[in-house]
Amino acid sequence: MGGNRESGIGNRANRLRIALCAGEASGDLLGAGLIARLRERFPDAQFAGIGGPKMRATGFKAWHDCSELAVMGLAEVLAHLPRLLRLRRNFRRRLLAWKPDVFIGIDAPDFNLGVERWMKDRGFRTVHYVSPSVWAWRAGRAAKIGRSADRVLCLFPMEPPIYARHGVDARFVGHPMADAMALEPDRAGARAGLGLAADAPVLAALPGSRRSEIERLLPVFLDALSRIAGSVPGLVTVIPAANAACRTQIEAMLAQRTALPTVHLVDGRAGEIMVASDVVLLASGTATLEALLAKRPMVVAYRIAGLTYAIVKGLGLLKTDRYSLPNALAGETVVPELMQADCTPEKIAAAVTDWFAQPQRIAALEPRFAHIHAELRRDASDAAAAAVADLPGLSPSPLGKGPG
Repeated sequence: MGGNRESGIGNRANRLRIALCAGEASGDLLGAGLIARLRERFPDAQFAGIGGPKMRATGFKAWHDCSELAVMGLAEVLAHLPRLLRLRRNFRRRLLAWKPDVFIGIDAPDFNLGVERWMKDRGFRTVHYVSPSVWAWRAGRAAKIGRSADRVLCLFPMEPPIYARHGVDARFVGHPMADAMALEPDRAGARAGLGLAADAPVLAALPGSRRSEIERLLPVFLDALSRIAGSVPGLVTVIPAANAACRTQIEAMLAQRTALPTVHLVDGRAGEIMVASDVVLLASGTATLEALLAKRPMVVAYRIAGLTYAIVKGLGLLKTDRYSLPNALAGETVVPELMQADCTPEKIAAAVTDWFAQPQRIAALEPRFAHIHAELRRDASDAAAAAVADLPGLSPSPLGKGPG
């Protein structure tokens, strides 16, 4: 690809240019860690694109804030579609003018994979950081991702072999959450910090962070609580609210209940609450990984809209019998999964009560989770930076020469 780089002051035109796009707060955190480690390898590099406050704090030049991409749900996406399409056009135009040596899309696959494909077709190197869940959904999607990205950086060890079957270069870099969380959680400290008695039986209940999840799951969880409390005397349940809107929604649902065992509603602090708990009841998703890293036994329960589930099953989109990350990482069912029709108060209560009644089962689970934690703890930001720096021919391009 030809074309001149924009000229600048001093030797600016000869410096390595790395473009990144993070689509939400979690991507902003990953991007900040990656930029910091890339700077150690390329001190004079320039970083620009779409990011948030953490990336900007590293000296990253944000052409757009990552909040502009943080749109969830089909209806919301449709409402914002004209704006998102305009943003994508402007972003691609700016990338083409800036001529980065590599473009790194961080998560946000609906937006980033399309931009990566567009850039790759024009001769630019591309990287996708955080693989979509190819282990759970259509494995053939890995080939499509490979047509967008020269290299995929995976957070989980079971992902690169799936890509390898489709001839895609994928590297396991570890999970930053595993780097951040202690290998040996301080349960006593977490309980003290939350004001929970050291000897109280504590259940952490996490019905999700989206309004639709809370609406669908919290009533089922609350129906299960009275049954659990009947078998676990003195039960204390702690529910973290992800944000103010979630807190208002949860408070309204709790107010409709007249005969619940002790329930504490806490703003945030989900990780601390899981560490402090004896058992965790939670929706499927990334929170299950956090519960694993907290070394806590859990019951994973989830429901999606009936029509959505029928479509997913009917089209054969789901390719696994294990929905949760702990079971996928263990390669076997080590925690109960109660999905869709199995997500009932009776089955949830039975599964949670079983954990409280079998401390030896918990004792056997903890070393399994500790082993997985150690495997995921790879200094993910540094491993990701090494995988980017290792791209063939990645070096500052001289003035007047585009990417190879």
